[in-house]
Amino acid sequence: MLDDRKTAILSAVVQEYIATAQPVGSTHIADAPGVRVSSATVRNEMAVLEQEGYLVQPHTSAGRIPTDKGYRFFVDNLVSPGRLDQATRQQVGEFFRTAHGRLEEMLYRTSDLLAHLTNYAAIVVGPRAEALAVRTVQFVALSSTLATVVVVLGNGSVESQTIDIDADVTDNHLAGATAHLSAQLHGRTLGDTSGIDSSGDAAVDRLCEVALSTVRRASGSEHLYIGGSSAMATAFDAVDIVRDVLRTLEEQFIVVSLLGDLVQRGMSVAIGVEHGVEPLSACSVVVSPIVVDGEPRGSVGVLGPTRMNYPQALATVEVVSDQLGRRLEES
Repeated sequence: MLDDRKTAILSAVVQEYIATAQPVGSTHIADAPGVRVSSATVRNEMAVLEQEGYLVQPHTSAGRIPTDKGYRFFVDNLVSPGRLDQATRQQVGEFFRTAHGRLEEMLYRTSDLLAHLTNYAAIVVGPRAEALAVRTVQFVALSSTLATVVVVLGNGSVESQTIDIDADVTDNHLAGATAHLSAQLHGRTLGDTSGIDSSGDAAVDRLCEVALSTVRRASGSEHLYIGGSSAMATAFDAVDIVRDVLRTLEEQFIVVSLLGDLVQRGMSVAIGVEHGVEPLSACSVVVSPIVVDGEPRGSVGVLGPTRMNYPQALATVEVVSDQLGRRLEES
């Protein structure tokens, strides 16, 4: 455990580096709040912090920068989420008060809002459709051999899938399947569609069976929305790091698994290699679950360089995830 002076110096170095992205020298730290010692004393203490793995000196004549261990100490011991300023809180509140329409659109706009507030890449993983109650089902003919089945869920989201149909299926069969599945599934979740009664019409039953199988497969995956990816292009000096980050953000399975794993491990902040995704080793992730009716139904997070503003990111993610959860409950 670091003593109070080393703790104050490490805190000052982290905050200075977050603000400037430049190696920090002793003269910048000597007069920092909580330090107030000579530059020589600061140099000695920074040398000890370097030996203990909290700081690193990128060049012989340069100042020091925090390591992942230094950021971790800063987050665990020096940072609380705090509160957003009043104007930002009002902006978030107004956004969710006026958020209407389809769930997919709201989640997409939420990712853009979070990216705008933090200047990092924002990630929103929406609730799986299989956990949501069904409101209505509609079959729509596209051609003599194709139809679309549209499922409207209780929170306003829509699952739409194309299915193959037999050439002898008529509009009456499609109407019958619409009425039958709507009645059978109303109020039930897509994850609980066993025991559907027969309609008494073999063609209608076949349509319902194919539709349920197709929609269930699609409903088991999360809906992922990423905003502010372009911010990553300016967050790093090295082009290869930017390329790795952007390429990884395009891999939906990796991103969804990353946030889900962190939430399950109870981590709100993962720094550098802690999250286990090697192409993102130069990044930190701040994440919070979306809680609806007391149950986790997705997650909200931001991804940025390890030199991120952790207090601001923690506060913003916390407020946005809380407001989104409340909005989903109201839906």
